[in-house]
Amino acid sequence: MSFTLLPAVDVADGQAVRLVQGAAGTETSYGDPLEAALTWQRAGAEWVHLVDLDAAFGRGSNRELLAEVTGKLDVQVELSGGIRDDASLEAALATGCARVNLGTAALENPEWADRVVAECGDRVAVGLDVRITEQGHRLAARGWTKDGGDLWEVLARLDAAGCRRYVVTDVSKDGTLQGPNTELLREVCSRTGAPVIASGGVSSVDDLVALSKLASAGLEGSIVGKALYAQNFTLEEALAAVR
Repeated sequence: MSFTLLPAVDVADGQAVRLVQGAAGTETSYGDPLEAALTWQRAGAEWVHLVDLDAAFGRGSNRELLAEVTGKLDVQVELSGGIRDDASLEAALATGCARVNLGTAALENPEWADRVVAECGDRVAVGLDVRITEQGHRLAARGWTKDGGDLWEVLARLDAAGCRRYVVTDVSKDGTLQGPNTELLREVCSRTGAPVIASGGVSSVDDLVALSKLASAGLEGSIVGKALYAQNFTLEEALAAVR
């Protein structure tokens, strides 16, 4: 099984940014989103993970900009952020992206989300953003500001609806460069037959190699963000290590 790397371009207020643990107000700006995405394309990426943070936080939209970026790329795009109803889903799919990620809507509007994953098949993935607490594995919604229920209950529901793919983030790791939560990822893979993409915490090429060893368990790839922007390694080095 091959292992795919998806360099991330998170967009807020028209700029490519990175957050720490997904928190609004922790942005570090990295300039033009199109240039960031083209940089990853030139470096050999087959996918780009493109996120509208303003839409995710419910404070605006970069919809036209993300559509423009998607249209100018020759690689496949996974589009995420604020896709919560038929209109926003239609607009996202109309950009020509290969796949969209549902987040909050999969938790707050389960009937709609279950219908969408059944109808759209491979073009829809669901993001499961996990906080591990004394109460267990809880999901985070609304830009990680609200509780979204029990991870295992939601995973079972989405599996039953026919969800084709999950993007799993340990919220405590995201943007921290502290290494991914391989234990969580392994457990999610053991509980679903759908492929899983890792997100959050990658700090080194060794982290990516460790994740790639979970490919046989169902881990299909990893989103990589801050570590690339912080120049901990190049995308070329990362791609060569997991190939």
